[in-house]
Amino acid sequence: MITKEQIISLAEEAMSGTDRYVVNVLIHKDNVIELFLDADSSVTIDDCVAVSDYINERLDRDVEDYALSVSSAGIDEPLIKTRQYNKYIGKDLTITDNEGVRKMYRLLSVGDGRLEVEEAEAKRYGKLTKIIYHDATTLEINNLKEVRPYIKF
Repeated sequence: MITKEQIISLAEEAMSGTDRYVVNVLIHKDNVIELFLDADSSVTIDDCVAVSDYINERLDRDVEDYALSVSSAGIDEPLIKTRQYNKYIGKDLTITDNEGVRKMYRLLSVGDGRLEVEEAEAKRYGKLTKIIYHDATTLEINNLKEVRPYIKF
C-alpha cells in the first residue's frame, strides 16, 4: 500500500532546492492520490508535472496500481501550513475560530504559532463598500478552525 509518508518523501526529493513544498496529501479508495503543493513564490503547471513525473518514475504500477494528481493548493482552499501565511501578509483573510465565529482580518505578521491581525469591517456607502481596519490583535493558530484567503471580486 502506498503511504502518505512515501508520497511526501518523494515530492520533497523532487522539489529539493526550490521554494516549493507539500501542503497536503490525500489517499482515497482505489489508490487515488491527490498531492497539493505551494511555494513561497508560485506553483506552475510545469512544477506539478515535474513532481508527478518524478513520483511516477519511482513507484511501480505493476506492484501497485494508483492514480496520481498533483496540483497547487488553490487560492480558495484553507491555509494548512504555517509557511503559507507568509504570502498573505498585508492581505485579507477570512478566519473561523473554534467556536464557529467567522470574521475578516488583515494579516500583519506570523510567528511562534500566532497571527497578528487587524479586524476588518465592511462599511457600505451606497453601491460602494469600504473596508475599515481596527486595532491590531493576536490570534493563536491552534485556536482557529479555518483560515482562508479573502477573495475580492
